[in-house]
Parts: sequence; C-alpha cells; structure tokens
Amino acid sequence: MTDGPPLIVTRPEPGNAATVQRARDMGFDARPAPLFASHAVDWTVPPVGDFDALLLTSAAAARLAGPGFACLAALPVYAVGAATARAAEMAGLTVAMTGTADARRLLDAMAAENIPNILWLCGRDRSEIGAPGVAITPLPCYAVDPVPPPPDWTETIAAPAVLLAHSARAATRISDLVGPARGHLSLVAISPAVAAAAGEGWRDLAIAGQPNDVAILAQARALWHKGAK
Repeated sequence: MTDGPPLIVTRPEPGNAATVQRARDMGFDARPAPLFASHAVDWTVPPVGDFDALLLTSAAAARLAGPGFACLAALPVYAVGAATARAAEMAGLTVAMTGTADARRLLDAMAAENIPNILWLCGRDRSEIGAPGVAITPLPCYAVDPVPPPPDWTETIAAPAVLLAHSARAATRISDLVGPARGHLSLVAISPAVAAAAGEGWRDLAIAGQPNDVAILAQARALWHKGAK
C-alpha cells in the first residue's frame, strides 16, 4: 500500500509511534504528525475509602499519574481498552473489567454490578460521562495540549492523504488546520462522535468499527482498497 497516499497519524506520543509502526507493518506509508502532547498535572490522592472502584478511560492516566497512582491499588480498576488495562496492571493495580467499547458502556456495566461510588482518574480536558445509579468523581492527573504541526504539514496535506483522528479534539484541530479545501483528503475517525467533530467536505469520512487502534487502521485499509488511493 506504500504506492498509495500517505497515512497521517496525529495522536500524541507514545501512542503515535505505536500506531505508525503498526501501520507500516500493514504496508502503509505512515507518517507521524502528532498535534498534541501529554503531560502530568499535579493532583492529590483522595481518601480511597470513599470510593468503590477506579475508572480509567486512557492509558495516559496510568502512565502520567506518578507515585500517587500506587496509592489507589486498593480499588478495583475498570478500564476502557486493553492498552489502558495493561498500563494499570503494569503499575501494580488489579483490573476487574476491561471495556471493549466506550466509557458509557463500561459505566452501565458498573452500575449493573451495583458499584455506586467511582473515582475517575482522567485528563484535564474531558467529556462529561455518567450512568444512572452511580456517582462519578473526576480527578485530572494529566493534560493533553496542542503542539505545532510538523514542518512539512502544509506540503503533506496539499496532496491526497488519509488522516487518522483518535479523539474529538484531534478531529476538530485537524479540521481547523486543513481548512475548507479538503476534498482531496480522507479522514478515518475512531468513533461516530469523532467523525461528527471532523465536519464535512472530506473526500471520504470513515468510522472505525470499534474505538481502538486496530479497528481504525483496518478501516483505513478498507478505505484504501475502496479507492482513497
């Protein structure tokens, strides 16, 4: 597939490098173009006894939480995605359930298990989530901030390319950076909400079958075979 348009990976590191390598292994001309960078923010460990479970929706929380993360080891972890679960386990926490879809579905499962008080270790910028019968306390431990696009960004998007959007913030930023002249560009979103944030006017706008890296790359491959090349 290296004879087709480049695949532009915009997610922050370290996920960017992992996606680029996976894409190259599939035969894509994959190019890193992180548009955000993650960093830790100060937080204070709350009274663990006030909560029944710990919710993690991103591996970045486990990776950037710092020494305080180990203080939450008494709480069972409910993680969105296998990568998040692995990050929690590597830090010594016990994963009770790994959700394969999104946070809302995992919260529904937690509500069904009668888990009323949930500590959500999360990012500073986040969507509001909830479920009937549960109280969620968000506790930001990291932030994801925009960074300048790579020097060859303008040249890259001037020709046909496929861009990956792993979050709604990424889709919005890609849309802003590309501008209205996007009819030669294709975008693959990791979820319907991310696709909505990307707006209209793309040559193709595809949505991954599941909100994970494997699925978004599978959709990119399907788009290539469809004719994005």
